[in-house]
Amino acid sequence: MLNNKADTIEDYILKQLSEKQEGSVELKRTELADKISCAPSQISYVLSTRFTHERGFIVESRRGMGGYIRITIVEDTALEKKLMYEDMINKINPDTPFEGIKSRLDFLLANKFITRREAEIIAQITANFYRSEKISAVERAKLIRSIFVTLANIT
Repeated sequence: MLNNKADTIEDYILKQLSEKQEGSVELKRTELADKISCAPSQISYVLSTRFTHERGFIVESRRGMGGYIRITIVEDTALEKKLMYEDMINKINPDTPFEGIKSRLDFLLANKFITRREAEIIAQITANFYRSEKISAVERAKLIRSIFVTLANIT
């Protein structure tokens, strides 16, 4: 089963953020909606529910012809880190594709929550979970969540 549009939008934005060194990305709502094949209102919904200050983001929006959305990662405090990890952990379910896990790892790496070595090791382990015929999707999600719980506790 594929993840829903909100997850797709979130994963896309997180990937864009992970590719930027500044911890900020500017997007055009209509261009993003066209790229993901969704309504601009779905972009607004994701921004207002998943990219909140409580989750470690600042969203600035300017409407009109030259309008944009700027999403910035807030300076990390212990509470913000905790909320960010909780959010990631809660979104890992049996239907989460490997690309969704990889996107989260890329985000953590880009924001220096984990090292390149840690990201590569975790990516390899999770890839093996996805390839294994002996691990059910439910067990796989539980194992991957436990990795992220460990990261949250040591970061």
